[in-house]
Amino acid sequence: MTDITELTKQIMGRLAGYEERFAGLFAAYFDRLGETLETPAFSRFAPECVDLVRDLSLRGGKRLRVALLYEAARLVTTGTPAGLDDAALSVELLQTHGLIHDDIIDNSPTRRSGPSTYYAYRARHPEHPQAALGLAILAGDLAAFLSLRVLIDSPAPLPVRHAMLEVQTGAATTTFLGQIADLERDFTPVPDEETLHTVADFKSARYSILAPLQLGLIAAGEDPRRHEDTLRRYARLVGISQQMRDDYLDLFGDAAVMGKSTGGDLREGRRSYAVSAVLAAADDAERALVESALGDPACTEETVATVREIGDRHGVRDTLRAAMRRHAELASAEAAGWRPRWREEAVTLFQYLPLWGLERAL
Repeated sequence: MTDITELTKQIMGRLAGYEERFAGLFAAYFDRLGETLETPAFSRFAPECVDLVRDLSLRGGKRLRVALLYEAARLVTTGTPAGLDDAALSVELLQTHGLIHDDIIDNSPTRRSGPSTYYAYRARHPEHPQAALGLAILAGDLAAFLSLRVLIDSPAPLPVRHAMLEVQTGAATTTFLGQIADLERDFTPVPDEETLHTVADFKSARYSILAPLQLGLIAAGEDPRRHEDTLRRYARLVGISQQMRDDYLDLFGDAAVMGKSTGGDLREGRRSYAVSAVLAAADDAERALVESALGDPACTEETVATVREIGDRHGVRDTLRAAMRRHAELASAEAAGWRPRWREEAVTLFQYLPLWGLERAL
């Protein structure tokens, strides 16, 4: 067994351990919430809302944000500082908020192999569509404010709680602005590269990567403001690479491997990295065909395949693969520079993580 294989095995074991541990932590949180949250005595809808937030939250995947948070603390310490678990809960509750509202914006019926919260409400109240929409919005709002409440109630020292709240409120605000910019991007015929990078940074990188890094360091007693530039560079590069990968897979991925059909961004009218690259490279006739498919929910698999062929004719597949690898390698190099100040084993995870993220695409 090679050194890199053994290293990968060790790190993947740590990540799996975080996922398993957090599953129990999150379930216990919702058990306590159900017992302690004060709701109107007559209300059926309020506890139902909590149940739907719980259901979506516990359907989570590999909990990469949680892993990043715990590994950020491991940059400084091998212990589990006070407030670290609460920060993990906060990160995932904010993620639940984002998923609920994303599914409303995208009119998505499913999420995490189950119904989206919006469609769950539509099924419960088929004769009251506006109420179903309102209830779904409020469910997302509840998750957002619970993500802050859990930090306020944390047993961590007051300065730690204050610093964590500052990070999370900042991350939430930035993400909301990023979602607005994401919708605005799709009003642009062909967004330029900097626009796409900025949307990826604001909408996902800052709350999915930067905030967990900052929270983990704060819990461990480190002031992340001392390292703000390098943390922001790393988060932005990883976020861009991951968004490129997701957009690439949506158009060029293998549906059989992914377990879902391709072309979702086309049907939703999303000018993603992949769609924008095809539009930029296509000739006038090809661009007209792509534009006709954009935003058409009835766009067929054959049309998606034709758009994919247009991209292949112009080398879009290879261009995207090279770009996502370049950003991942830059992120890896950024993390490698952390060695003089932080613990080796945690630095190694952050160094290799961006490159492992490419495995599904390359």
